[in-house]
Amino acid sequence: MFRSAPVDASRAALALAVLRVALAGLLAAHGWARLIAGGVVPFGAWLDSIGFPFGIGIASAVTAIEILGTPLLALRRFVFPLCCVYVAIYLAGLVLVHWPAGWFVVGLGRNGMEYSVLLIVCLAAVAWQDAPRGRAR
Repeated sequence: MFRSAPVDASRAALALAVLRVALAGLLAAHGWARLIAGGVVPFGAWLDSIGFPFGIGIASAVTAIEILGTPLLALRRFVFPLCCVYVAIYLAGLVLVHWPAGWFVVGLGRNGMEYSVLLIVCLAAVAWQDAPRGRAR
C-alpha cells in the first residue's frame, strides 16, 4: 500500500541540511538563554559544587560554544568537530542531570533524558555525514 521511494541523494542531503540547521537553532537557544538569563555563573557554581574544577570556566566555555559554534554548524563549517563537542557536552548533561530524572521530559516525568538522547542521536547523524574519510587507494 505505502511503499518507500528509492533513496534520492539530493533529498537525503536536503533532509540532513534541514536537520543540521534545526539543531544549530536549538543549541544556540541553550547558550543564548543561559547568557541572557544570567545563568552562566549559577551553572559554574553548580559544576563546582559537584566537584568540577573551574566550574565558571567550563560553564563559560559551554555557553560560548553553544553561541559561537552554532552559526558555523548552520553554515556547514567544522561540522564534524563541532558535533563531537556538542555530543560530549550533552552526554555529560544527560549523565549528570537528566539520567537521574528518568526518561520523560514532561508528562510521565520531569527533566528526563529523552530530549538529550534525541539531540545526541541527531548530532551523531549530522557528524557522520561530515566525518573525515579515509584516503582513497
